[in-house]
Amino acid sequence: MLDFIVYAAYQNITTPGSEEMSLVQLFVPTEVAHDTVNELGELGNVQFKDMNPNVNPFQRSFIGEIRRVDEMARRVRFFATQIEKEKTAIPIRPLYDSAPLITVGPRAAQTLDELDVTLAEHEQRLTQMNDSFLKLSANTKELIEARHVLRETAVFFDRANDRSADIRQSFDDSSAPLLQHDDAENQYGSASVQFDLEFVAGTIDRARVPTFERVLWRVLRGNLYMNHTDINEPFVDPVSGDETRKNVFIIFAHGDALLAKIRKVAESMGATLYPIDANSQKRSEALRDVTVRLEDLQTALYHTGETRRQELTKVAERLRSWQDVTRKEKMIYETLNLFSYDVRRKTLIAEGWVPTRDIPQIQLALRNATEESGTSVPPILHELSTHKKPPTYHRTNKLTVGFQTIMDAYGIARYQEVNPGLFAVITFPFLFSVMFGDIGHGIIIFLAALYMITRERALAKQDLGEIFGQFFFGRYIILLMGLFSVYSGLLYNDIFSKTLHLFHSGWDFPEDSNSTIITATNNGHVYPFGLDPGWHGAENNLVFTNSYKMKMSIVLGVCHMTFALCLQLPNYFKFNTKSDIYTQFIPQIVFLMSIFGYLVVCILYKWSVDWNASSASPPSLLNMLIAMFLSPGSVAPELVLYPGQAFVQTVLLGLAAVCVPILLIAKPYLIWKDMQQHKAGGYIGLPEGDHEGLTSGGNGRHSTDEQLEGEEEGNGRAIAEDANDHEEEHDFSEVVVHQVIHTIEFCLGCISHTASYLRLWALSLAHAQLSEVLWGMTIENVLPPGGIIGWILLVLVGAFWFAGTVGVLCLMEGLSAFLHALRLHWVEGNSKHFMGEGIEFTPLSFAADQPVD
Repeated sequence: MLDFIVYAAYQNITTPGSEEMSLVQLFVPTEVAHDTVNELGELGNVQFKDMNPNVNPFQRSFIGEIRRVDEMARRVRFFATQIEKEKTAIPIRPLYDSAPLITVGPRAAQTLDELDVTLAEHEQRLTQMNDSFLKLSANTKELIEARHVLRETAVFFDRANDRSADIRQSFDDSSAPLLQHDDAENQYGSASVQFDLEFVAGTIDRARVPTFERVLWRVLRGNLYMNHTDINEPFVDPVSGDETRKNVFIIFAHGDALLAKIRKVAESMGATLYPIDANSQKRSEALRDVTVRLEDLQTALYHTGETRRQELTKVAERLRSWQDVTRKEKMIYETLNLFSYDVRRKTLIAEGWVPTRDIPQIQLALRNATEESGTSVPPILHELSTHKKPPTYHRTNKLTVGFQTIMDAYGIARYQEVNPGLFAVITFPFLFSVMFGDIGHGIIIFLAALYMITRERALAKQDLGEIFGQFFFGRYIILLMGLFSVYSGLLYNDIFSKTLHLFHSGWDFPEDSNSTIITATNNGHVYPFGLDPGWHGAENNLVFTNSYKMKMSIVLGVCHMTFALCLQLPNYFKFNTKSDIYTQFIPQIVFLMSIFGYLVVCILYKWSVDWNASSASPPSLLNMLIAMFLSPGSVAPELVLYPGQAFVQTVLLGLAAVCVPILLIAKPYLIWKDMQQHKAGGYIGLPEGDHEGLTSGGNGRHSTDEQLEGEEEGNGRAIAEDANDHEEEHDFSEVVVHQVIHTIEFCLGCISHTASYLRLWALSLAHAQLSEVLWGMTIENVLPPGGIIGWILLVLVGAFWFAGTVGVLCLMEGLSAFLHALRLHWVEGNSKHFMGEGIEFTPLSFAADQPVD
């Protein structure tokens, strides 16, 4: 398995640094320019330079085509928005299942014209249907409100008529005959109640009803009668989808002036007024008319919605294909705007960075573009010689892309600097597993990653969301973290806080002992791999594992920092700064080994000694290291680890002390000496006027752009550009200050970084204790199960234990260990060798921003 990982990680790697890059120049005929950029975009390994840096973006050659494509993209976005607003989801055909649009070759222009016309027609039809739908919806809303107003006013008038039977009239003439009273009552009782007051009716937002009442009361000084009723069904805005609840109101007042004030106040409050007749027969006729019109409008609204949905269904069949075409076309024309036009040759000239090993593929793509366009004039690729700093490109695959992304988040490496992402394929999951070591937990995350890998083609086509998408992107990282966690779990002999008896234990516990404390005896066996299971359950288990993991974290930390320091050597040889080997690398490695390398040797030596057979007690290594600095040359009897310890520690302290001034002085001295040699040889900085004097007169060479352009098909232009690029000159004082800061940071960092690796011990101990606590609080309480109730309880508690294991121990603890491993690589590892200051390689690639179907 490890051989497969190493092979998969390095199968595309030829050097430990970034890919070798070349600056190339392309001469592209105008008739094949579109197809050429399309082929290179599909290939995705050319980063084009802007050949028109002083030209305004709105004045470039292909701005018209970009505006046209932007308009097409706007229409496609409009279609996507309309589909998303549909209440019932409309299925969108994925891109891999859609018929491709051929936008290259002789018919490319015709295809784009047809697509432009098609999109315009669809937009026009959808716009018309949207307008019709909005108008019909508005009319329907008005009719529904009118119907509610007619119904509620009818209910109010009917209630008033019902109360008229209770009206009694009294007469002041008590001497009137009894029949006269009866006739008067019959006269008033048989007649309908007549309203002399006029009224205003309509609808208003329910939230504004209290304000509406107060305003009317103050404006009309109480000379009104108002009644309002809730409308149960809400009104939905067809554009925004917001719900609005309204009330029907009817206001009685007397006089045209008061009615006019009521109407003005109602309109200012957003109310809708409807003309309602006081005659009940006319109200009934109006209600029937509104009901008939409303049914017709609802039928028309339904058919309009169905027609609109059918149109959107047709659009959804080809939406992904249109999105892909507009995205690619815009990228193509934006790239063409980076080219310069050679009037004499009538061609487009482009320059860009490419991986050197991919030049044959690029030339093959240029030939394919020529064949597809149907022309006989192929583009010409010419490699330029330049001293400009190329961009940094690390070739990756599915396994290594996650680790490389993690390292690039810290910073982009300098061109052909040693790539820490290669080594992180092994070191990152290993350091994670030291903190997460458990066989069971490692198997869980390994199987989860294996599931995502086996179904990666199907999952890659889905929208997984932000959180699960991150897990899917790092599926190979999770796979290796799970695999290494199983390995570390075997070392710890820990599976869900339990142990495995894979081999014969080296400890025997007497079974017939009556003592409260049972002491194990050594039987002479040595457990061949991992921690002896005899330690599990022992009272001093925590003391032993605590000491074991703490020392192991120091050993691993010093090894990791030493390896990171050694990565400086390839950089010094690559960038021809071999003097840094003597002024930087050797003093740093000696300083680190003199203190913390010595501590690691002492740890290993202490582990190798059988202290039971020794007359001396094992010394405390922490106290020994502290006393090494406080009292050099002398060792207390209780801190003696081996003979001659005082002399060795004195020599090591002397070496560490000598390394500090070397780090402070050696490199600035060599830089000062080099500066003096340059000045003595006459190589000093010249002001701009002197440069102009050398080029315009004297012995200096004077070359115009036209002359340089003719030198070896553009090579002279690149050399001329390189001549104008001067490295930034630093004052010697800045060099000294930088070296002092670097030395202090390294010396103090050796101490703090070594202590930082103790997180490996702390998180490993915490993970093991949490696992033991979870087991003890759940499954251990129901084992062994008794009867059917016991088995049911075991299943329920087991489900709770598994949920806690996955949610807390695997996800939360796993994320914590991941972040700590990330910090160890970024701070403790990369700070020892990483130079940075690189430029990221950003080629034209259609697959870079491919949307998920």
